Amino acid sequence: MLSVKNLHAKVGDKEILRGINLEVRPGEVHAIMGPNGSGKSTFASVLAGNEKFTVTEGSVEFLGQNLLDMSIEDRARMGLFLGFQYPVEIPGVTMANFMKMAVNEQRKFRGEEPLTAGEFLRMMREKSAVVELDSKLTSRAVNEGFSGGEKKKNEIFQMAMLNPKLAVLDETDSGLDIDALRIVATGVTKLHTPENATVVITHYQRLLDYIVPDYVHVLYKGQIIYSGDKSLALKLEKEGYDWLINEYDK
Repeated sequence: MLSVKNLHAKVGDKEILRGINLEVRPGEVHAIMGPNGSGKSTFASVLAGNEKFTVTEGSVEFLGQNLLDMSIEDRARMGLFLGFQYPVEIPGVTMANFMKMAVNEQRKFRGEEPLTAGEFLRMMREKSAVVELDSKLTSRAVNEGFSGGEKKKNEIFQMAMLNPKLAVLDETDSGLDIDALRIVATGVTKLHTPENATVVITHYQRLLDYIVPDYVHVLYKGQIIYSGDKSLALKLEKEGYDWLINEYDK
């Protein structure tokens, strides 16, 4: 589904990604962990097409196509979803209108008819229940005046509505109390199927109690320096990164 080979990227003159290799197959959950400044959020931004970053080397294939040649819009239409660490507010645009436009744009790309108003409302009710999102929030402007927890629930609600092939969740757990974390993470797990895949970027093992990864990767200085199964996250929580970093920096 996603094949990343020797990916290098920079912002200005500063190289941040220095040769990332990653293979993600349908049905898999990958967790990317690592100390601050290791390039985790940059990697997510490059996949999503953030123009602030320049890819200098390497390749990324998504569903057999060159992802790096696609516009941001086409990446989304193809089924790539990025959950932001800090979701943005969009004043003047209601959640309902925003999602209706996004869903119908995706359907148009796939050659499907747009949803009727009734079909869309039914879908919205069903998907908002997945993340226990208050239905009143869907009539408000996108993320405007939402609490941190509501913004993160809203991200996963959008994911539920768009049903992406690949979801990249960038520190979705940051700033959440334990109840909001449980709701958001349980929502992600409910949406997981053998046909889609998830890449979770996180600092904390606690998120991985709910979203159980098949693979855990440690990113440091713009490279994946170690990979393992879910037990690696527990070891990192207990022992930190020093044992890996010291070995890498030798």
